[in-house]
Amino acid sequence: MKPYIITHMMTSVDGRIDCPMVGQLSTDEYYIALDRLGKCSKLSGRVTTVLECPAVKEETTAGTTGTPVGHEAFSVCRKADEYTITVDTHGKILWKSNEADGHPLISIVTEDVSEEYLDSLTAQGISWIASGKGHIDLRRAVEILCEEFGVERLAIVGGGHICGGFAEAGLVDEVSVMVAPGIDGREGQTAMFDGIRKENCNPYKLELESVEKWDTDIVWLRYKVEK
Repeated sequence: MKPYIITHMMTSVDGRIDCPMVGQLSTDEYYIALDRLGKCSKLSGRVTTVLECPAVKEETTAGTTGTPVGHEAFSVCRKADEYTITVDTHGKILWKSNEADGHPLISIVTEDVSEEYLDSLTAQGISWIASGKGHIDLRRAVEILCEEFGVERLAIVGGGHICGGFAEAGLVDEVSVMVAPGIDGREGQTAMFDGIRKENCNPYKLELESVEKWDTDIVWLRYKVEK
């Protein structure tokens, strides 16, 4: 069992997703479309979370200091209809709140993260999942989200390496992309799907479900992923 997983991103015409850049090309369209995807828990990577989430206090090395938990584990501090979820591989984020955007936080980390850091999350009322050694076992993590937290729909909202990781693991069911009317063109900027290492699984084939042109010249494309 796993949630239905949608990647939802705003890009420039050349496929770049730098938040300040696309922010100059759009206003609220991204969030209007996100609401139209239906009730979803929202997941993002550490970089996007630190950049955009007001619940973040600071980054630290606390997660790598102490005794690694060393096995799959999770803590359910609060159950809800929706969650704000972050993939924080090494447990670098310190939080000043146990919720964001009005929803309880869940932190997903590896089994290498320290017991002390995970205990501090629990003490704050922040739920967590530790899955995978060296890197997060995304497939198992989303199974736990479904089985233990009741997450049925999950929207991946940033960034490119997280979207790439979910695609590489074969977990993406739908791709939602809003193409903003502008070009980035800067060398080295992250694309919507980035960092995929398995060369033998490219390309990922999509089936177009809908196309919608907005008054602001943004085009909203929705695809189903061919399995």
